[in-house]
Amino acid sequence: MLAWWLTWGFNHPEQVRHMNQSKAVTLLVENSNSYSRSLLQGIASYLNENGSWSIYLSENGTVSRSSEWLAEWKGDGIIARIDNPSVADTVENLNIPAIALCAADRLSQVSSVEINQAAVAKMAFDHLHQCGFESYAFCGEPGNDCSDVRATEFMQCVEQAGLKFHRYDHQESHDSDVSLKQQRHGLAYWLASLPKPIGLLAVNDAKAKQVLTVCRENQIRVPEEVAVLGVDNDEVLCDLCTPSLSSVILPGKRVGYEAARNLDRLMRGETLESECVLVDPLGIAARQSTDVLAIEDKEIAIAVRFIRDHHCEGINVQDVVDAVSLSRRSLESRFQARVGRTLHQEITRRRIDRVCQLLNETSLTLAEIAARTGYQNEEYMSVAFRRAMKVPPGRYRRGR
Repeated sequence: MLAWWLTWGFNHPEQVRHMNQSKAVTLLVENSNSYSRSLLQGIASYLNENGSWSIYLSENGTVSRSSEWLAEWKGDGIIARIDNPSVADTVENLNIPAIALCAADRLSQVSSVEINQAAVAKMAFDHLHQCGFESYAFCGEPGNDCSDVRATEFMQCVEQAGLKFHRYDHQESHDSDVSLKQQRHGLAYWLASLPKPIGLLAVNDAKAKQVLTVCRENQIRVPEEVAVLGVDNDEVLCDLCTPSLSSVILPGKRVGYEAARNLDRLMRGETLESECVLVDPLGIAARQSTDVLAIEDKEIAIAVRFIRDHHCEGINVQDVVDAVSLSRRSLESRFQARVGRTLHQEITRRRIDRVCQLLNETSLTLAEIAARTGYQNEEYMSVAFRRAMKVPPGRYRRGR
């Protein structure tokens, strides 16, 4: 397995440490997708702020075949995404400081920094639920731990709301002798069998793109019949989809940063406060694939659409009431029964989601973001943001 050194470019960890006395750390992190690269960016950010390590990183980004060379590893620490039991056993048997980025349940003695999958599922469900769907589906991948966890958490959200849930695990391989069209036959049959309209969460953006392709090939309308939501927010991939793909934004940089910080502490002989750090998703990047309302109550649909279209214009509850031909009391009651939130909560939620997006994707000042999201000033926005997200906006931006 090819690998290479960052920092000085020497061929052996003992030689590197002799020359510069820095810690030798291996990163078992694939670099073939946007989320994995954001993990590496977060690790790099920590090193830029706190001093360099000698980094050993697999050249082709694979993790699953790492056991052989890893068993001979003589370095100081490891940050790893564990994708099979063999690598897990090897990491655990090395008895050196290690931080897992996923599949920590395989590693009883190793601390972890992971995405809060329950929060991912809840955020995805809330986004699709506000569209008004009565039925929900999950499309995952067989044998994928992350897929299983997200499916279970999403199912719980759906069933707790008393709604219908459907699941399908679909594997697609370009190495197979079977054509992609044949591989997609089962997925096409499942999508055609689902009740319509329906909100569908895919395990990641790549799987969501496959769903969109099959829908297009089989004349299933998106988002009118099937609203599709991915996870990762790979912006290039999402924009290449037809229609453009909505996606849950994951905090890869923050996960990588926290993993590096915790590994640094372990290598210094310190004790961590928690064996498992869970990091919440950043929000939803809403695009065309979920731009639909399936709410049969026309007045509530008008209210939801009005809030969606005007939430950054400084509107309040009375503005929504004025847009709908109902009394305030009746609208409030019916809205909460259908959407699960008050009008004020929905306006605030939409506004905070937009603030998160601007913090993540732009370099706008807090004052500029406040002006663009309907707040009177930066102070009002900061108070609302801290109340909703439990951290001030400046810290949220630094930790993404």
